[in-house]
Amino acid sequence: MATVVPPVTQNSTSSRGPTAMVFMNMGGPSTTDEVGSFLSRLFADADLIPLGRLQSYIGPLISRRRTPKIQKQYAAIGGGSPIRKWSEYQSSEMCKILDRISPETAPHKPYVAFRYADPLTEEMYTQLLEDGFGGGKGGRAVAFTQYPQYSCSTTGSSLNELWKWRNRLEGKSATGGPEPAGAITWSVIDRWPVHSGLVEAFARNVEAQLATYPEERRKDVVLLFSAHSLPMSVVNRGDTYPAEVAATVYAVMQRLGFSNSYRLCWQSQVGPSAWLGAQTSDTVQEYVKKGQTDLVLIPIAFTSDHIETLFELDQEVIHEAGHPGVKRAQSLNDSPVFIQALADIAFAHLRSGESCSRQMGLRCQGCKSERCLEQKRFFVGQSNLLSV
Repeated sequence: MATVVPPVTQNSTSSRGPTAMVFMNMGGPSTTDEVGSFLSRLFADADLIPLGRLQSYIGPLISRRRTPKIQKQYAAIGGGSPIRKWSEYQSSEMCKILDRISPETAPHKPYVAFRYADPLTEEMYTQLLEDGFGGGKGGRAVAFTQYPQYSCSTTGSSLNELWKWRNRLEGKSATGGPEPAGAITWSVIDRWPVHSGLVEAFARNVEAQLATYPEERRKDVVLLFSAHSLPMSVVNRGDTYPAEVAATVYAVMQRLGFSNSYRLCWQSQVGPSAWLGAQTSDTVQEYVKKGQTDLVLIPIAFTSDHIETLFELDQEVIHEAGHPGVKRAQSLNDSPVFIQALADIAFAHLRSGESCSRQMGLRCQGCKSERCLEQKRFFVGQSNLLSV
C-alpha cells in the first residue's frame, strides 16, 4: 500500500522544514498486468538501454516480445516486484530517524519516484505540489538515489526525468517566462558506494550466510559479488559505475578482514551487444565445473529484493548450479543497520549545504548529451539557494 503523506504548510521560502525526501529507483511492476508498461518504459530509455536511432521502433518491439516471458517470472516470485513495498518502508523508517536527529529540517516527508513503474516521477512531483511544496510556496526536497553506485544509466536517467518534470511543472516550461519564485529547492544525494553503514549492512549479511556452512569449510567459500551489468558502449564513454561498484566490494572485503577469496561479476545482460562481464551465471557454472561448489552470491548494487535477486539469482543462477553449497546473502530490505545508514547519509547531506557531490558536476569523457549537461547545471546551481 502506498504511503500517505499528510499535507504540509510552507509559510515562507526561508523555512528549514518540512523537507521532502524522495527515494529514486528504477521500480518494478507490482502486478503481472503492469509488466508490459514497465518494459515499454524501460526499453524506451536510451540512458539505460541505448538502441541507437531506431530506439522508438526497436524498444516497443522488444518489450512486446518479452512481456509474456517476464510476466511468468514475476508470477514465480509472487505476482509482482516487492521493490515498492521495500522502498516505501525504508524511506518512511529513515524519515522517522531524521525527525529525531535533525529537528531543524523536520518534519521529513517520504516519497518514492520510480523511473519505469508506479509511482512514476511525474506522479511524485504532482503529489509534492499537492502536499504544499513549491508552487510559489518554496520548500526543500532531496532526491536520494537508491543506487549506491552512480551510473548515467540509472541515477543519471532518474535525474534527467526529475529535471524534465521540474521544468514542466515548475520551471520555465510551466510559466513560459523566467524561473518562478517559490519553486522547490532541490539537492541530490547522488552516490554513496563506500559509506560505512552500507558496508556494515552488507558485511553482516555476508557473515550470516557464511555461518550456515560447516566451520571447517567456511574459509574456503568463495564470495561472488553480483551487480547489474552495463553495455560496454556506456562503460567506454567513461561511466563511473564499474569503479564505484568495485569500491563497494573492496570496502566490504576490508570490513570482513579479507576472510575469503572473492570476485566481482555482472548480471542481467539484455540483447546481443557487448556488456560488462564476466556474467554471474557463467561465473557460477565455471566455478562449479572446477569443483568450487561453496559459493555465496552477494547482490552488491541493489538495496532491496526484486526480480534480479528473487528470480534471476535464486531461481535461475542458483537452481541451475545444482549444488546446495551455492547460496545467496540476504538483501538489505528491512535491515536496521541499513536504514540507520540511510538516515546518517541524509543527515550529513542536509547539514552540508551542498546541492550534490563534486563528482556529479563532471560529465563523462565521451558524453555528448545536451540534456545531461543542462540537468547537471541545474542541480549544481541549486547550491546557490541552499543555506546551512
